[in-house]
Parts: sequence; structure tokens; C-alpha cells
Amino acid sequence: MTASSVQAGLTAPAAEEARLAAVRRYHILDTPPDGAFDRIASLAARLFDAPMATVAIVDTDRVWFKAAHGLDGISETDREPGLCASAILHGEPYVVTDADSDARAFANPLVRSDLGVRFYAAAPITTADGQRLGTVNVLDTRPRQPTDDQLEALKDLAALVMDELELRLSAIRTVAAERERRAEAERLARALQRTLLPPALPDVPGLQVAAAYHTASADEVGGDFYDLFPLDDGRWAFFLGDVCGKGADAAALTSLTRYTLRAAAIYDPDPCAALANLDAVLKGEYQGSDPRYCTAVFGVLQPMPDGSHSVTLAGGGHPSALALRADGSVQAISTAGGQLIGMLPSPQFVQTTARLFPGECLLLYTDGLTEARTSDGRMLDEDGLTRHLAATAPRTADQLLQSVEALLACLGEGVTDDTALLALSVPAPFASRIQENR
Repeated sequence: MTASSVQAGLTAPAAEEARLAAVRRYHILDTPPDGAFDRIASLAARLFDAPMATVAIVDTDRVWFKAAHGLDGISETDREPGLCASAILHGEPYVVTDADSDARAFANPLVRSDLGVRFYAAAPITTADGQRLGTVNVLDTRPRQPTDDQLEALKDLAALVMDELELRLSAIRTVAAERERRAEAERLARALQRTLLPPALPDVPGLQVAAAYHTASADEVGGDFYDLFPLDDGRWAFFLGDVCGKGADAAALTSLTRYTLRAAAIYDPDPCAALANLDAVLKGEYQGSDPRYCTAVFGVLQPMPDGSHSVTLAGGGHPSALALRADGSVQAISTAGGQLIGMLPSPQFVQTTARLFPGECLLLYTDGLTEARTSDGRMLDEDGLTRHLAATAPRTADQLLQSVEALLACLGEGVTDDTALLALSVPAPFASRIQENR
């Protein structure tokens, strides 16, 4: 029983349970060989001019050697009868000067084996709370009497082992805390990200819609956004964009941007007017501080009598939308020339109109997709995305997203930025009639 256990009034089984709990706490048992502990064992042997030395940890029913100098092929021994198991009962160095005449050691396997150990000295490896994990041991095949200086040096070596174990435990706890911090950050980021995006897209008569958000970093909130919502006159508004930065500042900017665009569309659903309103709000909100800006594309959908949809798009510094036509071609609906929102004194926004016929799709995306790198290190770019879509030829919004998600998976680590996707498609039942009327 250890001195600290006696002071605490623990029974022998309870004291041993507490000691074993301390052994487990340091995660040392059955770990690979380690140079630091090997050097301590080697130094102990040299200090005593002895052929053998060990750094031993006493487990439930065995004595395991973290380091063993001069004991080739021996990594552990039974705990009983054991020299180390006896040594941990003592707070000071434990010495057997001649094992042949010492009843404490006579039956030990190291004494009775071909090794023929006759001398044994050990200093306990003791934790700050008094638990003895094991010992630093010196063994010789001849009887001998150690000097006081040698025993003091052995105590210092045991203290060095304890210091090393504490350093490693601190590192383990730091890593565990960092993992927990990252896990918590990921949980918070996911929760916050969900608040910045619509929980679900609404059902739009005559259209199929789908959206997805791919994060490049699980523990960091991105600034990509999208939305789709009805206007009062039977039309539908939608937008997709990307704010500058990451983290909490980007989240605040994303939230402001999304709700500003919704409010602007209710006030004036003209796409260029919506972007101009957002530009004014960002400049007013961040006046006198570092500018906060974003790119965005804002669109209005209007159903037509022939089953098609008229699409009016305005862009502010954002990549072109891509239309997948019924004949298999991919067409860029360009808003080139539209400028960043919230950055310039008098930005220009570019507006264009297109038609989306039955059997055709429209894809809006953020630049995390086209700026991804392919396996040869080149940027995917709009040309690479266009080739992929032409090859896969999706016909519905769901198929379109599946095609892009397969591309993202193929790009793997080449995707280094968040990507928001919004896909719209017109079902194809009336495709043949529309083609005839063109």
C-alpha cells in the first residue's frame, strides 16, 4: 500500500485500484520502444556499472518493461513473485544486495533463470499524488552494495521518467482538448451554417428545384448563400452568391445579405434594383470600417403559357449561370461586366433575359466549384464544368446536382473553397410540342 493511500485510509484493494487507475491514466502500457526511456535505462546501467537496467511499469498481473537494457528478448515478467512489484510498496529505493540469501527475491524468475540476477536496486516512479506506477531498476549477476550517490542518481532517473510521462500526458490531453474543440467548432459551424440557408426549398409550380451546399472546412462557417421564394404576382425570385471571408464575420455578412435581398425583392423585384439595394445596405452597414463585399446573381422566374419559364438574371461580379438545353448543349447565361457588391463607389450590374423550356435546366454555382483544381493541378474553370455537364447530359434539377456532386467528389482535395449550388429545371412532358412551335 502506498503512503498516500494509507493516509487516505484506503483498504489494500482500493489502494491498488487507485494505483492501477493512475497507470491507465498515462497510457504507457504496451507502447512502442522509445529513445527517451531507452536512454534512461542505459544511463542507469552505466551509473552502476551493471549489465542490466529497466524502466518497468507494474500492471495488474505483470511487470512490463518500457525500456530494457541488457535483457534481450524480455519485454515483461509475471508480477508475482516480483522484485518490481515489491519495490513499488516502498517510497525510497529498494535494494537486494544478494538475491541468493534474500527471501524477498529468492523465487524471482530473473534470479532463478539463466540470467542469475544477484543484485537488484530500484527507485519508484511516483506521481504527484503519490501513486507508484513502476520502477527504474538496475540488475547485476554479482552481489554488491550500492553507494548513496548511486541510489540518489537512481531516484533522479525515476523522477525523469515521471517528468517524461507527465509531458506526454499533457500532450495527450492537449490533443484530446483540441479534437474536442474542433468537434465543437464543427458542431457550431454546422448549426450556424444551417441558419444561413433556407431549411428547404419551396415547391414551385411547373419547375423542379434542388440545392446543395458543400463545405471545404467542417469547422469553419462559409459565406456562400442561396434562396428561392415567391413574389406576390405569381413570379418567383431566387439568388445565389458568395461573401468575402470566413467565420463569424462572414456569417454576419451572409445573414445581412440574404435578408436584404429578400426584402429588396418585395420592395422592387427588378434584379438590378435588388442588387443595387444590397450594395447600398452593405456600404451603410460597414461605413468607416473594412469594406465588406460579395458577389451575387439575382433572378426572377416568370411562367409562360407554353410551359416554359422566362428567366431574368442580374449579376454582380458572379460567375455566369449555365443553361443545359434540350439538344444537349450547355449555354452560359452571361452577366459578365457586373461588378462586386459593396466595394465600388458606383458599381454596375448587368442584366440579361433567357428562356428555360421543358426538358432544360439552369445551374447557378459559386466559384468554389470552378476554382477547384483537377488532378493535373489546373483550375477546373467554366470550360471544364461545361465539358462535364455536356458529357453527363442531366435533364432534371436532381440529375444536375448529382452530376455536379459527382464532379466535386472526383476533384477531392482539389476543392478548397465552399460551393453553393442551385438547380432549376422545367419538366419535359411538353418538350415535343414546344420544339414544334419554335
